[in-house]
Amino acid sequence: MTVPVVRFTVAGRDTSAPSRGLGRAYTVVFDGDCKVCTRLSKVLRNWDGGRELEVVSSQQPGVMARFPWIPARAYADALQMIAADGTTWSGAAAIEQLLTVLPRGRLISWVFKVPFVRTLADRFYRWFARNRYRLGCGSHCQSRPPDVMWAEAERGA
Repeated sequence: MTVPVVRFTVAGRDTSAPSRGLGRAYTVVFDGDCKVCTRLSKVLRNWDGGRELEVVSSQQPGVMARFPWIPARAYADALQMIAADGTTWSGAAAIEQLLTVLPRGRLISWVFKVPFVRTLADRFYRWFARNRYRLGCGSHCQSRPPDVMWAEAERGA
């Protein structure tokens, strides 16, 4: 799913323009409290031979300020991938986009062209995201459900 980008203009200046981060074409935001997600972020960095990606944890200070059009809850629900122009992909759509960007990913990106695979990928991703704190993380992750962490951000705390 592609998330629509909202632009705000104050005194003729675009205040929501995305940051290019480290000058990379894409920024990938993952759940840094999840050990599975952290391991997968390391795989992304290894596969990124062309240095197209800036891979950051959603808990890193300033992430929400850099991408104000992404709701705080979205970071807890799914992986976010943001292009330099602000185009945003979330969840399975982000995975599909990652596979088309990364050289090693292109070897398997064709699978999304098979009928019904995208639907199955969306369902699997939502299931994984809901259960990621139980998959390979142990007691630490199980004690930090995403609702607790993001409820404060949504209230403006």
